[in-house]
Amino acid sequence: MPVLDPALPPTRAERLKRATHETHERLDQRIMAQRIFDSRERFAAFLRVQHRLHQQIDTLYARAALQPLLPGLETRRRLPGITRDLTDLRAPLPTPVPTLPAALPVPAALGWLYVAEGAALGGAVIYKLAAPLGLDQAFGASHLAPPAGGIAAHWRSFTTALNAIVLPETDERQVEDGARAAFAAVGGFVTQEFP
Repeated sequence: MPVLDPALPPTRAERLKRATHETHERLDQRIMAQRIFDSRERFAAFLRVQHRLHQQIDTLYARAALQPLLPGLETRRRLPGITRDLTDLRAPLPTPVPTLPAALPVPAALGWLYVAEGAALGGAVIYKLAAPLGLDQAFGASHLAPPAGGIAAHWRSFTTALNAIVLPETDERQVEDGARAAFAAVGGFVTQEFP
């Protein structure tokens, strides 16, 4: 594990992690408290939470302004995989949610993507825990399967690009606000699926 030099300022990803740590922890605890590995039905409810998030942000993966900032962004799109996983489980798709507005500023979009890509990192753990339900990359958990090259490298390539984006200091708050809004949205989706 790399040792961080305390003399260096934190990266954007490190600042986002600190700014959202408590919210992220609470959300993870809420999701795990729903016993999503007790049955395929409960796991499908978790997938519907994921589906709502990715339906909401799906247009970001094709947004022209983000492509040069986050190379390979379009390959990170997970909505089709989540839809396939729900279909495998013969579970209904959730009620559609509105997508993020096309006018969402780039800094806010980066915050939303940070949360979605972080969820993919955590998804590697969920993928392993779902195995006893008979779920894997071929059935019911395809969107959680680690990418070629491994999930750690996948996350590093995203955060390296995220950290390299040059933004005015005034826009950094929008990045954090976008991440907070994404966590709040997921919290609302959890409440919808697990009232």
